[in-house]
Amino acid sequence: MNTQVKTIDPSTIHFSSEEIEDPKFSISDPNTISILKEAVELLKEDNVIAIPTETVYGLASNALSLNSIKKIYAVKDRPTDNPLIVHVSSLKMLRTLLPKNDDNVGEIPEIYEQIIKKFWPGPLTILLPKSLLIPSEVTCSLPTVAVRFPSHPITRALISLCEFPLAAPSANTSGKPSPTLASHVFTDLNGSHGPVILRPGGITFEALYKMPGMENLRVYKKDFFDKELEMNPTTPGMKYRHYSPDAKVILVEIDDKDKSRDVMDREIEKIRKNGKMTIGILATGTSYISSKEKNENNKSLSQGIIEYTLGDSMHPEQIAKELFKGLRHLDECNVDCIIVEGISEKEEGLAVMNRLRKSASRIINE
Repeated sequence: MNTQVKTIDPSTIHFSSEEIEDPKFSISDPNTISILKEAVELLKEDNVIAIPTETVYGLASNALSLNSIKKIYAVKDRPTDNPLIVHVSSLKMLRTLLPKNDDNVGEIPEIYEQIIKKFWPGPLTILLPKSLLIPSEVTCSLPTVAVRFPSHPITRALISLCEFPLAAPSANTSGKPSPTLASHVFTDLNGSHGPVILRPGGITFEALYKMPGMENLRVYKKDFFDKELEMNPTTPGMKYRHYSPDAKVILVEIDDKDKSRDVMDREIEKIRKNGKMTIGILATGTSYISSKEKNENNKSLSQGIIEYTLGDSMHPEQIAKELFKGLRHLDECNVDCIIVEGISEKEEGLAVMNRLRKSASRIINE
């Protein structure tokens, strides 16, 4: 297999308006046109390529080709019961993927209309009934498909030029931390529980709750739990641990910062007694190392610590952007264990804590 890296300047792709029914665009650079055309040909031949989105880098292939879909699962070593997200570049394309109504047109459920208008293109994935056009391997034989309309100009232009949707899970080996913040999944759960956030992300509960029809919005595993859904998940990222570095992760979920740091001190001492000397810390707010070095009696605790500061806990959007970068950095430092400070679940904090709980081998909350 010959892997090549091609560089495109996204500023050379220009969309003429915010219209998303059938968007028009232009490309001002011949190099961009050439590379995109090359990528289109590769995708038409059932090859797999990596593409940028506004959240993670995706490993993309033709969502309507069974041969292409099998290649995604093989390249990622992805479990075949873990559904894929389908990416579209227009509402016109989306309608071709949905069951036809009496007028022979794919119909977008009314409950999504205002949400799509406000948040697409962007990092929001919705669950929709699928037509037979989509291979069952994409949805793991489920009757619904997860769909997203990405905002990254390169990916939007590429899908438009292909004239078919792309299946694109994150471009990492399954089980490893994603290249960046993972996508959002919002759905009406089986049509019987009202609107539900199955996997939270940067488009927050608070933002969705304000939308028409979202007054009863709930968060899975926070507001309710469903055994059947656990056995047969409807969206990517629900069944498997997607965010686990090689090192063991201990998540400290204690609101009081002083108590949280005291618990971290005790954990570090326990870990060292077990012979593990290199410890990684993902800190929120003030530096853990700096706080220990100010006190002569605590200086020994900071020895052998590799710290990555995620940002201010009062600004969860900063922490969301740094989370996977921090996990990867500490993994690359070959630490024996990673201790992470949790944050409030308000706004983007809900997504951060969802990802951290998936990463954690152990959670301390008292």
